[in-house]
Amino acid sequence: MADASRTRFAVLYDAGAVPAGEIGAGLADLGDIVFLVPPESAHVDQLRPVMDLLGEVRTLTGDTAADTELVREIAPDAILTFCEEMIRPAAELAAAAGLPGQSVRTARLFTDKGGQRRALREAGVDTTRTHVVEDLADWPTALGAVGLPAIVKPVTGSRSRDAYAMWSPQDARTVRSRLADLAAGGSWSPFIIEEFLPGRPSEPFGDYVSVESVCTSSGITHLVLTGKTPVMPPFRGTGRIWPSHLPGTEEQEIFDLVTRALEAVGSDFGFAHTELKLTPEGPRIIELNGRISGHVNMMARESCGLDLVRVGALLALGEKPWLPTFDFGGRVHFQYNNLAPLLPCRLDAVHGAETVRGLRGVTAYRNFVRPGDRLPGGSATLTLDTISGVGDSHAAVARTIDEARSALTFEFRFADGVRRINGLDLPRH
Repeated sequence: MADASRTRFAVLYDAGAVPAGEIGAGLADLGDIVFLVPPESAHVDQLRPVMDLLGEVRTLTGDTAADTELVREIAPDAILTFCEEMIRPAAELAAAAGLPGQSVRTARLFTDKGGQRRALREAGVDTTRTHVVEDLADWPTALGAVGLPAIVKPVTGSRSRDAYAMWSPQDARTVRSRLADLAAGGSWSPFIIEEFLPGRPSEPFGDYVSVESVCTSSGITHLVLTGKTPVMPPFRGTGRIWPSHLPGTEEQEIFDLVTRALEAVGSDFGFAHTELKLTPEGPRIIELNGRISGHVNMMARESCGLDLVRVGALLALGEKPWLPTFDFGGRVHFQYNNLAPLLPCRLDAVHGAETVRGLRGVTAYRNFVRPGDRLPGGSATLTLDTISGVGDSHAAVARTIDEARSALTFEFRFADGVRRINGLDLPRH
């Protein structure tokens, strides 16, 4: 039986930026956990034994009134989430319970790419051409307003799900056909067409970066600027590097832009994760998210000894936790993720894991997908593993990442048979 005298956290949970085990570790000495989960989730089903060990598990209904009554019954001292799909309900339930949280308006802007772009444009922060496609009848108008090349993605979505690039009229026809299939299948939701932002040459790193921030009523603190490894098609992120490879003057320019963007959406509570494209004309906003980025808590714990789950919990309790500057000790830390193929398949085997763990500069290699697991395919980012490590320079880290990828071979069973794919070749699949 839970101790009524202990602090109680209601954590809205599903697949997201922080897995259940890390949440449990971050909250262990702060209080008890009640996981609030959606009624149907393969991720929750898989992690249910872990959550049962860490705390209590209750199921949400999706009905605001019923879920508000559930929260009142639980009587938590704080409500928090690290899951994109739970940002809106967490804000609504916190407001209903009179607990600290993101405002409902800001939560909606974080999870509505159309509304977010509009708020940034009205504040003079961003001028990217965009148009929301509420239904397929809007397609010609939206495409004409934005032009080509362009990106199409759901107004509400994460992990590059159903994101497409359009370079030519033929690409546009193909994407429209895919969206028509979604509508015919009953799974339509609004999409946004956005002007494609060309990146500047940045190899061996990606042509974009991200910023992790903490927002409070007294101001916005930027914790770290994250350098990136190149994306896998269409727009799936593969890895992160601390500190970034950018000079200090450009880093400050990026921080100033992110501050103005977060102020434009009214963010004054909790974490924010902002992605920016490095264009020849300067940094441009890709999107804002009202949470930390995936795997970042693990990386912060390993590289700096800072648990961001704990920071988020203290914020949710109404406290103002000490936010130390990320200190990397003069070294460069990285995480790299191999991603599942775009075509549906089954993972049969992974070869080379022990070789990777023995490489100089690699501190850990973790698998998230096990042999026998089926992979759904599609444009959504599905992480197979994480390679973590540290080096004396950005060049050394780039070499270590390539060595580790080269040492790995994945066996996937596709519809036409088994293929052995080396880690360096995986982006082509």
